[in-house]
Amino acid sequence: MRLPLSLTKRLTQLFPDTAERDAFVVEVLEKALHTHKVTDADQPVAIGGTLHLFTDGGSRGNPGQAAVGCVLFDPLKNTVLREYGECIGVQTNNIAEYQALITGLKIAKEFCPNHLICHLDSELVVKQLNGEYRVKMATFTPLIQEINNLKSSFPHISFVYVQRAKNARADLLVNRALDDMQVKR
Repeated sequence: MRLPLSLTKRLTQLFPDTAERDAFVVEVLEKALHTHKVTDADQPVAIGGTLHLFTDGGSRGNPGQAAVGCVLFDPLKNTVLREYGECIGVQTNNIAEYQALITGLKIAKEFCPNHLICHLDSELVVKQLNGEYRVKMATFTPLIQEINNLKSSFPHISFVYVQRAKNARADLLVNRALDDMQVKR
């Protein structure tokens, strides 16, 4: 196992002898692994009922650096169950929208909702998934196939177009991920 350089340097300062250092690392890891017990808090909670998934994908440039944002919401408890945002490399806006939905579906699957309502601010993606528009771009085909595979995890699922203002939280996650990436450069 490789440790970060800063940690390796610190351990070398504390334990100049290699055997002593290795024994310490093994002891700490064994203790950590044996003391962590899997609890109910470590397992996803099966919610059932209806959940709302808000997803957004975007790129700065088209194609350009892209990111996805997902918000899973429980309307009965009026709480956000999970938020997620991440950069996905150089993609088009439409690919980012599809990737955001795929990521969101994977997150929602952990909560086992009976009905999942997916809110997207991409009219193109919603109409393609609902069969109102034909899929002309071959690059969308594997993404749609993955979405169709994930759809089978839900007893009932629907895709709804919403205005960007009603998808602000997912949009914020996209922009945060892109801003964070920009700062790291």
